[in-house]
Amino acid sequence: MRLLVVGRLSGQLAAAVKMAMAQGARVSHVERTDQATDTLRRGQGADLLMVDYDLDIAGLIAANEAERIHVPVVACGVGADPEKASAAIKAGAKEFIPLPPEADLIAAILSAVAEDERPMVTRDPAMEAVIRLADQVARSDASVLITGESGVGKEVMARYLHQNSRRAERPFISVNCAAIPDNLLESELFGHEKGAFTGAVARRIGKFEEADGGTLLLDEISEMDARLQAKLLRAIQERVIDRVGGSKPVKVDIRIIATSNRDLGRAVREGTFREDLLYRLNVVNLRLPALRERPADIAALAEHFVKKYAAANGMPHRPLSQTAQARMRAHAWPGNVRELENAMHRAVLLANGPEIDEHAISLPDGKPLASLDQGPAGRAAQAADAVSRAFVGQTVAQMEQALIIDTLNHCLGNRTHAANILGISIRTLRNKLNEYTAAGVSVPAPQSGLSAA
Repeated sequence: MRLLVVGRLSGQLAAAVKMAMAQGARVSHVERTDQATDTLRRGQGADLLMVDYDLDIAGLIAANEAERIHVPVVACGVGADPEKASAAIKAGAKEFIPLPPEADLIAAILSAVAEDERPMVTRDPAMEAVIRLADQVARSDASVLITGESGVGKEVMARYLHQNSRRAERPFISVNCAAIPDNLLESELFGHEKGAFTGAVARRIGKFEEADGGTLLLDEISEMDARLQAKLLRAIQERVIDRVGGSKPVKVDIRIIATSNRDLGRAVREGTFREDLLYRLNVVNLRLPALRERPADIAALAEHFVKKYAAANGMPHRPLSQTAQARMRAHAWPGNVRELENAMHRAVLLANGPEIDEHAISLPDGKPLASLDQGPAGRAAQAADAVSRAFVGQTVAQMEQALIIDTLNHCLGNRTHAANILGISIRTLRNKLNEYTAAGVSVPAPQSGLSAA
């Protein structure tokens, strides 16, 4: 982990730095907040800032955010002045470390705030097979495309690849392509020169250069603008980049890992993603199965999260009851590992008694997990409720399109059968399908040997 210390290195702060280094942190130091922002702008990145609470923490965070630099801040100070500590937290610091420091507290805060340690927890054969493939390719420099539903742990897998690669001692830099507007993403990735555009008050080193020697994760790559895809393709092919407003190319040595929860093959067919870029990224594909496809992982992950949040909240560890585990195995977990983690966090806080029972485990809307012995009527009601919730927020036209496409898939592309099930004429169905095709929607074709009618 990369730690940037901001403030004068008096005796107690220096002791905290030594403890952080003993935990494996790579430490750099500046005295002023403006120097901290400048250091981050120049690509000398950090995973965590440790800042003297006598400095202007709110101003530092605002200056960083103006440069789209989001690095968590931990405040520290001698004497543990409660007013100063409270002011630092209100200003945006994640935690406060009183000085003189305690080694255990330093270790706990570094781990919790920087989130460097994200263990790969698994017991299911489906996931173990993916990890074996990841182990096989981790030490190569081949680009890897990690696919799977939202919440399955794609970034955790990317970090696992980095930690087991020959680049493990170098930076791991992540960019969420979906979270940054198109007009800013180019500068975020490739950097810019001073004066390249309005607001470019100084040279900014982009994520490609910051990741030099290490790994660059392009999260949700499918959301990247087509024009920027062309520049990315050149960077991957030639290992050089051009800063916005720059006059000469800059060499970079990085490994690219990309993630997507969309079907990139379909995106290529729809013209929203470059086929040649897909080939460059998809040298190795790691598809992470949804949580419902790896049931043995549900209990393993649940136990891991229960221990994590019990420790984080200063609460005793309580095991999950057998009934609670059975209910969790029966749940579909549409939000995957992310949903499970949130459910376990709530359960740790809400549970009473020596075990975490099924009553403590609830869904985001506050509803409990479904009962196991609900019978056919209960299961039908649950299915109907799930379907109705899936349609909330959609227009009638969107619902109609989804229904037609799903029915056509069910009928293996047979138009006559689909029209009969939908209760419409074959002519009406064909007109609808022509509209969808013209709008770029992928329409199921009849399977070989079946009449399209």
